[in-house]
Amino acid sequence: MSQTVFATPFIGREEELARLSGVLERARGGESRAVVIAGDAGVGKTRMLDEVAARAARTGMTVLTGHCVDLGDVGLPYLPFTEILGLLAAEERFAAVLAAHPLVDRLLGADTRSARDDADPAPRPGAGEGRLRLFEGMAALLADLSDVTPLVLVLEDLHWADQSSRDLLRFLLSRGFLQRPSGTGSGPRLVVLASYRADDLHRRHPLRPLLAELVRLPAVDRLELRPLADAEVARLLRALEDRPLPDATVRRIVERAEGNAFYAEELLAATDTEAGGMPSGLADLLLIRVEQLPDTAQQVLRTAAVAGRRVDHDLLRDAVGLPEDELESALREAVGHQLLVAGGDGAYAFRHALAREAVYADLLPGERSRLHGAFAALLAGRGHRAETAAERAHHYRESHDLGEALAASLEAADHARRVGAPAEELRHLEALLDLWESVPATALPSGEGTDRVTLMLRASAAAAHAGEAHRAVSLTRAALAGVGQDADSELAARVRYALAGTLMGVDSLTAAFAYSSEALAMIPAEPPSPTWVWAAATHVLAARQVGDSATALRVARRALRAAEQLDLTDARADLLVSLANLEGDGRRSAEGRARLTEARELARRGGNAPVEMRALFTLAIGAYEAGEPAECLPWLAEGLDRARRAGLLSSPYPLEMRYLQLLVLYTLGRWDECLRTATTDLAVLPASGGYAVGPALYVGLARGDKGVADRARALLDGRFDWMAALVAGIVLTDAAAQRGDAEEAVTRLRSSVEALTDDAGTLPDVTVRLTALALTAVAEAAAGARRGGDTAAADRWAAVATELLEPARAVALRGATGVPQGPEGRAWLARAEAEWAWATTGPDPAAWDRAVAAFGQGDTYELARCRLRYAQALLANGRREEAATEARAARETAVRLGATPLLARADDLVRRGRLTDAGSAARGGPVALTARERDVLRLLALGRSNRQIGEELFISGKTASVHVSNILAKLSAASRTEAVAIAYRERLLEPELGASG
Repeated sequence: MSQTVFATPFIGREEELARLSGVLERARGGESRAVVIAGDAGVGKTRMLDEVAARAARTGMTVLTGHCVDLGDVGLPYLPFTEILGLLAAEERFAAVLAAHPLVDRLLGADTRSARDDADPAPRPGAGEGRLRLFEGMAALLADLSDVTPLVLVLEDLHWADQSSRDLLRFLLSRGFLQRPSGTGSGPRLVVLASYRADDLHRRHPLRPLLAELVRLPAVDRLELRPLADAEVARLLRALEDRPLPDATVRRIVERAEGNAFYAEELLAATDTEAGGMPSGLADLLLIRVEQLPDTAQQVLRTAAVAGRRVDHDLLRDAVGLPEDELESALREAVGHQLLVAGGDGAYAFRHALAREAVYADLLPGERSRLHGAFAALLAGRGHRAETAAERAHHYRESHDLGEALAASLEAADHARRVGAPAEELRHLEALLDLWESVPATALPSGEGTDRVTLMLRASAAAAHAGEAHRAVSLTRAALAGVGQDADSELAARVRYALAGTLMGVDSLTAAFAYSSEALAMIPAEPPSPTWVWAAATHVLAARQVGDSATALRVARRALRAAEQLDLTDARADLLVSLANLEGDGRRSAEGRARLTEARELARRGGNAPVEMRALFTLAIGAYEAGEPAECLPWLAEGLDRARRAGLLSSPYPLEMRYLQLLVLYTLGRWDECLRTATTDLAVLPASGGYAVGPALYVGLARGDKGVADRARALLDGRFDWMAALVAGIVLTDAAAQRGDAEEAVTRLRSSVEALTDDAGTLPDVTVRLTALALTAVAEAAAGARRGGDTAAADRWAAVATELLEPARAVALRGATGVPQGPEGRAWLARAEAEWAWATTGPDPAAWDRAVAAFGQGDTYELARCRLRYAQALLANGRREEAATEARAARETAVRLGATPLLARADDLVRRGRLTDAGSAARGGPVALTARERDVLRLLALGRSNRQIGEELFISGKTASVHVSNILAKLSAASRTEAVAIAYRERLLEPELGASG
């Protein structure tokens, strides 16, 4: 497939080009990778990609390029991938592969149903199931294509990518498909090269969090194109001109260009103009270049600028209205002056996005409006294809044809929902609502579900599905403001209980209870109606959240009778879930599980996916709280599968399911599986759902990852999120305790509990766990003070321990819902009691024996930590053989889990207590490692493979393997994990997280 041909010579970048050439070579052998290429506008990203693509093509690889475009606040879902599929569809050799993948027809617009078919905002069963299947289908398609030919996938201008394209890219890279075996027996022969403007990424740019995730993946590299060196800019300038350039001119341009190749080219091109080649800014330079062209060529450029960065030849011809020969002559001028470049697909692109922006900004308002109108009419004349609706809406809006813009936005929203793009659906609906007041009444949409309030509620639902909980609240509040005094009471009540639901999603519980109370009061309970039943069901949830269990129980029982009378199957299911949480011993009891199982069946029969997911999540969390973590996993797998089929993976219950699934894997000691699952989850999680991979942070902390604390603190940025605060509180409290920083641990405990306490003053259940973690550092501080003879400090820490323990005891005994906590809560309380005893009177083996027994219910890592503390207590009381047994058990678990800090502490206790050799070498002096071996050891501690060590140290993987073998031999270590633990103990590495248990 042909590539754009640049007249500009390729200067410099030898190191970057060699690196990318190596990636291409390995990909041809089945070792696929992705490279994210960053650089400021004009620095040479496109030129670099073009050079790499040309080299790839010469070696028999197929290059597919997809472009992201700037369409303002809305975008075309999956645009770069759709462009790539279009290129593939034009190649006969790929026909058989494409025919085996139905997503091709889907993204290329085979779905031609009328927008009216999808105008009803009510969700339908399976309406969004295509999103994940589309993602998986694209991954499978690329893998199959790589069996036919080695592929280079180029994605340009990611800073303009729509959210669905970003989500798809995240999925493709982070789920690990680059390493998945293909039909050839090796990995897919595939390279992904993606570029973005680094200087466009402001702090809140939506691409930033995606990049932060991608660059941590082992299959993804980041390549930053820095400004060219002055000598290279000078070489470039001289190569661009056939005539000799005065040294003074070269020096002036080099100075002004500051290493930016595009700036240099534009400055050079402007040297012969009347302005003297020294305009005040880049935009002026670009416009001077444009003004050198004949009038017809300028007209073509202005028209092309309105279309966007790229424009199809036929569309440009029709919009500019020139005869074909005049158009070709004008295009030849523009291409010759390097303002446009011709692509192999018959389209034209501006040499640089800045050139297009400068030309577009220079248009007169009337001219701009007229041209947008022309493009809108041309696109409409090609048929109201759903995939062009967003583009039509953009042009209609900019041409001030607001009625057509509104209609096209609704069509675009319907299309976005069909292809599983809730974020784009939301943006199109918001664009529509922004236009509403400016559009004549006769141009407003008609039909059921197209009134303004209902569309606001639909937008709110789209926001919730996209993981934008706060935006959902704002939209529902706007819907409430739009309900007039003369609105029927049912609509007014529906808006209010919808608002209550969204407010619970952002933990605004008191306000949610107030609105659900209003909604319930607006509808008579007799005779019962569906609206009253759903208002009551929402009120039950809100009442329980604010701690009014008596009201919740009373309303739930009455509403259940009404739902049975009206045969509202899904409402009955929802109310049964609430009653399972409220009655008796709650969801962890046999009676509660029976009700939840019935609720799941009713919700499934009624086709209500959110209620079915709520029932499945509650079954899972009930099993976890009952001390049966392994029993959770089937319920969670079923719940997440239901979410996938319903297109609701970003909604609240699936996010909590993901968190619980990872927590169970963490608890059971299946840490590698936990990390793999978290990596897959990151590919589809909304930005607000980052907490869901929290247990992966717990694994990282236990394995000594220094970056965990920073990632946990990042969860606290932005608006308050209850679950994010919980995860951050656990990580930061435990990290401080492991560093031995008692002051910080206590501060984190208190601030976290304060943030998580609800409006009614109910302390969160996690208070017990946080207290146990903080008390570890407090106990060590008290013991250290006693050993140093500082009685005052010891007494102060003992008093702090007692102060912290009392609230934890109270929470464990009553729980957040008035029911005592289950086995997990009791285990954390036992650990807290043991640490409290250590802080007040000294190590108590009996207390630690109880903690070990309590954690025997399944928390592998916490059991090992307690056994190590038990060993310390036994040793302090002279019970050496028992201490050795517990220390060995803790050590074995640490080795199996890869918990290197715990392993180092276990070995340190064994060595200091002379309990046993425990596999470590006896040494008469310090270990002598070379400087290179120390570098390798440092990367070993970060979990790097031999290949990764080689890449970072610029040595071969084989050489890195030799260094690793030498290190293991010198340290007498049986494994890489043990070598790292020994290195920490021998102070060959600085301990990542201190030495307290």
